[in-house]
Amino acid sequence: MFTGIVEAVGRIAALEPASDGARLRVAATGLDLGDVRVGDSVAVSGCCLTVVAIAGELLDFDVSAETLRCTTGFAVGGTVNLEKALRLADRLGGHLMSGHVDGVGIVTSFESVTADRAGSWRLEVEVPTAIARFIATKGSIAVDGVSLTTNVVAGARFTVNLIPHTLAATTLGKLTIGAAVNLEVDLVARYVERLNEAPR
Repeated sequence: MFTGIVEAVGRIAALEPASDGARLRVAATGLDLGDVRVGDSVAVSGCCLTVVAIAGELLDFDVSAETLRCTTGFAVGGTVNLEKALRLADRLGGHLMSGHVDGVGIVTSFESVTADRAGSWRLEVEVPTAIARFIATKGSIAVDGVSLTTNVVAGARFTVNLIPHTLAATTLGKLTIGAAVNLEVDLVARYVERLNEAPR
């Protein structure tokens, strides 16, 4: 489990084809690796991956073909948001996240809220129709592994505000219109839908 509070921004150092997917190498500069071991889970731009090798600040992950199919953001040289798995004693500063990406959204608008462009920015994302029903106004959503609160939801689009700290401490400040982002909807919404579908 994760909280969506990004601990560091890393860089994709390598992505090499493997028998059923790829071996991903991330330069985890700035992430405290003192308690990270092989077998631990790390969220990489919102995608929960298992550490399979550690060499200095480099973390290796095996990524399945299915994960590559339903996520984005693993191009070599690109930056990624990193978060170690939640411990039971940690503060829950964001919201509970599984690290299971529900879909890929597309940035449709990204603009400054203030004239000097130094304050908050407003981000609008279009989501796949299949997950749009899980997103509610003032609800929680993860965008590339960052816990955010929706301001407006209209059809298959939602809007969030990004404060200067979020822009500086995550990869979201570098987004552009047309960029693809990993999305994870609120866990509660998914379970409520399943309960409604289940035979009574």
